[in-house]
Amino acid sequence: MNLSFFIARRYLLSKRKKNFINVISIISAVAVTIITAAIIIVLSIFNGLEDLLHTLNNSFDPEIKIEAVLGKSFVSSPQLIAKIKGIKGVEIVTEVIEDYAYVRYNDANQVVTLKGVSDNFIEQNRIPKESIVEGELKLRKGDVNYALVGRGIYNALSISTKNDFYPLQLYYIKNVKATSLDPSSLYSKKNILAGGVFSIVQNFDDNYIIVPLNFAQDLLNYGDKRTSLEIKTKAGSNIYGVESEIQKMIGNDFKVLNNEEQHDDIYRVLKLEKLVASLASVLLLIIGSINIYFNLMMLALDKKKDISILSALGASDQLLMKIFIAEGLLIAGIGTFSGLALAAIVIFFQQQFGFVSMGMASAVMDGYPVKMVLSDFIYVFFIMSVITILISFRPAVLASRFASVRNL
Repeated sequence: MNLSFFIARRYLLSKRKKNFINVISIISAVAVTIITAAIIIVLSIFNGLEDLLHTLNNSFDPEIKIEAVLGKSFVSSPQLIAKIKGIKGVEIVTEVIEDYAYVRYNDANQVVTLKGVSDNFIEQNRIPKESIVEGELKLRKGDVNYALVGRGIYNALSISTKNDFYPLQLYYIKNVKATSLDPSSLYSKKNILAGGVFSIVQNFDDNYIIVPLNFAQDLLNYGDKRTSLEIKTKAGSNIYGVESEIQKMIGNDFKVLNNEEQHDDIYRVLKLEKLVASLASVLLLIIGSINIYFNLMMLALDKKKDISILSALGASDQLLMKIFIAEGLLIAGIGTFSGLALAAIVIFFQQQFGFVSMGMASAVMDGYPVKMVLSDFIYVFFIMSVITILISFRPAVLASRFASVRNL
């Protein structure tokens, strides 16, 4: 065993009469334990929230989405679709028209987001069959068009998928001059039957109605224009590589976005909050290490006699400094490892049993989301090690000076 660590361990663990320094050592280790555990738990919450966002968004949003850089729509053509399909890794290209519309059913009404999609949308499996709470997963049967309605809209309008006598009445306000005297020219109207009701995420359930592309074209008068193209890649494909190839092919007039880039603002805020929490953790670890600093200062004063004996036996100033740095590392190490272990246990039980709830009846999950990431443990351990070495340096220098004074 290294001599400096051996002596430091004897100072920390030897069975001698307990004094004030021993109490400070215990308090220091406990403080580091609590702060370390708290930091890991907070970071794990951010990891859990990020994972939850990915899960929720991936359940409805496409793997890759193409939008116009300027304006909300662009002209689509069979040639453009064929070029995109020809890129290695692309499996399905779905044409999309998305805009706000007004829906009426019996005496109830609501503003919704109407999403018109080409027939291959269902093949993307973004609405799994188990998400259909009523009716069927269908957009077309023969020549009849059907709508897929979010559960929130279904509840708000009391829609029935079993009654073909009451279709959904969809209205779209046209861009006409206010001086028009004909009310019918102010809007377009089409009826469609509700074929199924989906339940994925509350935000989507409360706002979206999905209809066939030709229905949306007629109602919204989009013609050959599309608001986006949604792409599903082949299994095992590198999504980022496919995204890059599509961008090169279609040019800078279009934005090609992966799932995370489609919600860039949300993820940027989440990452910024985690960064702030990480920086705050450094400050907390410094505060927790103050006790170690005073503990080592008092230990240096208390061990003047031992320092003199060691110096007389030939111990160098460097060895004496290493002893006190090792003492600080031992105290911090006990606290850090205890804190990491405590945090791991708390996170594990939260994952398994969800003791801490989200606190909302409408939450997508009962327990607060948490996720352990090895890099967080390494980060906290590294930061604590650096801080401990820095704060132990001053007491170590003081101890070596005591030896120098004794030798004069």
